Amino acid sequence: MEQNNTRRRPNRGGKSTPRSAPQALSSNEGRRAPARDPLPTGPFADMGIDHRINANIAALGLTKPTPIQEQGIPAIVEGRDVLGLAQTGTGKTAAFGLPMLTRLINFGKKPDPKTCRALILAPTRELATQIATNIDAYAEGTPIRSFRVVGGASINVQTERLSRGVDVLIATPGRLMDLIERRAISLEATTYLVLDEADQMLDIGFIHTLRKIARMLPRERQTLMFSATMPKLMQELSDTYLTNPVKVAVNPPGQAAKKIEQGVHFVSQGDKATLLAEYMSKHTNELAMVFGRTKHGCEKLAKLLEKWGFAVAAIHGNKSQGQRERALEAFRKGETKVLVATDVAARGLDIPEVAHVYNYDLPNVPENYVHRIGRTARAGRDGRAVALCSPAELGELRAIEKAMKNTIPVIGGEVPSAAMAAAAGPAGGAQRGRGKPMDAGASKRPARRPSRQPKSRQA
Repeated sequence: MEQNNTRRRPNRGGKSTPRSAPQALSSNEGRRAPARDPLPTGPFADMGIDHRINANIAALGLTKPTPIQEQGIPAIVEGRDVLGLAQTGTGKTAAFGLPMLTRLINFGKKPDPKTCRALILAPTRELATQIATNIDAYAEGTPIRSFRVVGGASINVQTERLSRGVDVLIATPGRLMDLIERRAISLEATTYLVLDEADQMLDIGFIHTLRKIARMLPRERQTLMFSATMPKLMQELSDTYLTNPVKVAVNPPGQAAKKIEQGVHFVSQGDKATLLAEYMSKHTNELAMVFGRTKHGCEKLAKLLEKWGFAVAAIHGNKSQGQRERALEAFRKGETKVLVATDVAARGLDIPEVAHVYNYDLPNVPENYVHRIGRTARAGRDGRAVALCSPAELGELRAIEKAMKNTIPVIGGEVPSAAMAAAAGPAGGAQRGRGKPMDAGASKRPARRPSRQPKSRQA
């Protein structure tokens, strides 16, 4: 897909969310979609959004601004820097994308070679792809051209495309730095910058890369930063990037969407897979996401569920970019019903049909729990989230509840005592080496692979 990921916007009709596959986008390389008739009316037009872009979003079903769009778009149209605090699924991409395209659409000439007019940084390949797909849909039929660069794809192909210049560059920080070091792209003409999910970029160690990028940008620019949380490093980063920003906060940090029905089921580590399969057997025709902590553990779990008859795909850091995109596309189409993933899929995936989220392993960063379960209850739908908690994970559960300022209802099993939790040993995370299975933390924990299949899957 990366071989042809300069976007040439196929007509998506009236779908409420851009849903075209990456492969479909690349198949339209070299042709322009016809422009729609401008739409000069509506709430987005009233906030200053260009009439051509307004026609596109109306066709996508975006007719009523979300709170972050209502508060953020007018300030961005005015040229102000913005610091937005909001969870995924609140309409952030449109909040920064629509006014960005409005400001770029009337340049009147192509960008210079090896430059980009707007830069959007995202922490993961999946989020970068999701943003690119939305930007393409908003700008359909206009002269604006976007390009996505991420790791796991040919850097030579990316270098060749950037030699012609782009209007909007969507990138992960690591791959962007690789291209800058090869002198394939210069940021000297970048007058519009977006940092999306900035707190996650800090969580996964991009702070030094972001500082380097900041020094390469023009001082005269507009910068937008969006984050779900505001740790100390975020404050430092915002001071580096933003000038007298407008602060927009629509959802309290750490709060889950109200339409998500949450529950925790206490279970021994060795029985988790069997319990998970029993839960999923109750809704085999609905999409479910399962989150684990390690790459090896997710792969192992996916193979076990597949052996038990589930249609499963897996996404984690050991998968190539092509494998990850094919897995996502099969999941979007419903060809696979279960997606097992590490936290690379905790943000940025907008698949409204996801009805269930299972935390097979509780995250050791409490805020990631909210991002994980935010993959369901999207586009106004209801959703369910179940956490499978072993005695060793009781500390992680309490940290999650503290961060959310809410108690997750117990829907099964017995709450382990503090003594049981201590005896079980650490749940993993910092104490656990990279690449070990998800159950490889405690010295006397039961083997992860259960000795029996779930009852509903037995012959």
